[in-house]
Amino acid sequence: MDTQVTTKLKIHKPANEVFEAIVDPLEIGNYWFSSSSERWEEGKPITLRYDEYGAEGKINVLTVEENKKIKFSWGEESNEETVVTITLKEFDHTSTIIEVNESGLNEHDPEVVNKMLGQKEGWVYTLTCLKGYLEHGIRDLRASLVH
Repeated sequence: MDTQVTTKLKIHKPANEVFEAIVDPLEIGNYWFSSSSERWEEGKPITLRYDEYGAEGKINVLTVEENKKIKFSWGEESNEETVVTITLKEFDHTSTIIEVNESGLNEHDPEVVNKMLGQKEGWVYTLTCLKGYLEHGIRDLRASLVH
């Protein structure tokens, strides 16, 4: 079984704006997490908070290629570590295809399919919030999912 999830979306902004929205702690709170402890840079551990859900977690930034790629791991504290690779492909300086690939889900876990569906849902939602924020300045979609 392929234990990875891939999600893609086109955002009508140049890659540098999409990239900054992800790595800049002042921007991330407008569409994704409540806060990020610092700018995402290679080799740095980052603490992310979701105040609305009373949640906090850490990611380890593995790779950063400015305006092109961000790779990090998360889930280590719950022994369910996965690796997320975010790739940006710019077209005509006016739009960017953002692709998120999350790999490393345990294929022997009896709940792997449910976890994959949950991660896919989360990435579709996150990228939709990012698109709304960057293209239209919408800042109130974040943390609206109800389970």
